[in-house]
Amino acid sequence: MKKVEVITDPKEVRRILNEYYHGNAKPGKKWNSGKRNDLGDIFFRSSWEANVARYLNFLKAHGEVVAWEYEPKRFYFEGYKRGTTSYLPDFKVWKTKCAYEWWEVKGCRKQKGMTALKRMAKHYPDEKIVVIDERAYRDIKRQVGTLIPFWE
Repeated sequence: MKKVEVITDPKEVRRILNEYYHGNAKPGKKWNSGKRNDLGDIFFRSSWEANVARYLNFLKAHGEVVAWEYEPKRFYFEGYKRGTTSYLPDFKVWKTKCAYEWWEVKGCRKQKGMTALKRMAKHYPDEKIVVIDERAYRDIKRQVGTLIPFWE
């Protein structure tokens, strides 16, 4: 008879469950990019982006947003020959049928990302950008992370 190993370490249990539920997601990878089965097989660049998508589904279920899209539009900055010439926001979040805003998940502040946000403000001043930085992400996780299935 085969001996069964019992895993009691919560971190190891969570890692195994993530690997099982997220298919292509690689738990050992730094950014944990990959498809998430629970999110319609969308490829996310990080676990934070996947968790924000789950949070948006939570908000949608509670009537706080109408819909969301992942990376639906790239904005181009005319007049630049090098450096940051475009910006691809992470999420388009529809607050109502007519009003939307862009959400950007930023775990760390890199120069290229900050330049893109500055140029976005300059070239597209009417577009509202909400930055989910480390503090905002941790607040979301603390408030509702345990309520949202498959939170990584």
